[in-house]
Amino acid sequence: MSGKRRRKLNLLSDRVTGFTDNQGIATEVQNEKWELELQTWSELPTELLELVLSRLTLEDNVRASVVCKKWNSVAISVRVVNQSPLLMYFPKSGNLYEIYDPSQRKMYSLELPELSGSRVCYTKDGWLLLYKPRSHRVFFFNPFTQEVIKLPRFELTYQIVAFSCAPTYPGCVLFTVKHVNPIVVAISTCYPGATEWTTVNYRNRLPFVSSIWNKVVFCKGLFYCLSLTGWLGVFDPLERTWNVLAVPPPRCPENFFAKNWWKGKFMTEHKGEILVIYTCSSENPMIFRLDQKSMVWREVRTLNGVTLFVSFLSSHSRTDLPGIMRNSVYFSKVRFYGKRCISFSLDNCRYYPRKQCHDWGEQDAFENIWIEPPEDFSSFI
Repeated sequence: MSGKRRRKLNLLSDRVTGFTDNQGIATEVQNEKWELELQTWSELPTELLELVLSRLTLEDNVRASVVCKKWNSVAISVRVVNQSPLLMYFPKSGNLYEIYDPSQRKMYSLELPELSGSRVCYTKDGWLLLYKPRSHRVFFFNPFTQEVIKLPRFELTYQIVAFSCAPTYPGCVLFTVKHVNPIVVAISTCYPGATEWTTVNYRNRLPFVSSIWNKVVFCKGLFYCLSLTGWLGVFDPLERTWNVLAVPPPRCPENFFAKNWWKGKFMTEHKGEILVIYTCSSENPMIFRLDQKSMVWREVRTLNGVTLFVSFLSSHSRTDLPGIMRNSVYFSKVRFYGKRCISFSLDNCRYYPRKQCHDWGEQDAFENIWIEPPEDFSSFI
């Protein structure tokens, strides 16, 4: 090898070595910077971490748990995964009541002789409102604590009835509405501890027809009631006023208005928003939200992670459920020998199990109802 060629190779070698050394120094500095930053985050006081992470949604909590071991420990300690409502079945005879847990896909049984001869009317905050047709007895019952709260006798034929909150809370009020004719309704109210029901007739500017197929929710101090034809009545229990809103019913395709179309509607509320679900046995359900500023129904394409649990007599909404249950509507029908609840996923735009849509006109309205379980539900199993 010539001297000139040897000198060129030595010069190139020196350049490569220098570059490598500089790159190593830069990498080491960068690593130290990352380690310092990671060390800073991991050394946040535990109390501060708990405060911050407890305010996150379940999804963000899981993301935060992978930052480091300390964050993982704190995230898990404050993580909340809500319990879904339970589907409670009312037997045609006997005192054995089946309860289905959709999150575990398991069926349980409770012996409840106290409910013999009763018809379920509504549920909220873990309490059932029940009615005995033979004696006209109306009472609250908590199936988990076995508590009973009696109410004055009242003849509940087939009108809708609901209550605002658990009967053990101050301000609990019961509400029922029944049309006398399309422009006059009779509204009856009561409360725990009352000696009688109060009934007042109200006139409507718009027609309002009631039956057991109506839907009612209590939201921001008001009872919202959906009529058979989709008009929304509002009752203020404090001011004792009634009004049928001039909001045209949600628009649905013509095939939604087939036989028994009025039975396939459900209504619930979530954080002050009123939602209605229209179903048709051969079509995907449609969900509408009441725009209370513009006073129009707007179709909803996503629930943003919220899960709805709908039944004829009472419906509920939940957040922070296991991921597979989010952004879905769960219906009050179980298939495959009690192993799978019919649901509709808005993410995948399909029913689960596949092709398990249901004709709600065939189902008994008093067959079952979603009920909210206590936090320690496992102790009742």
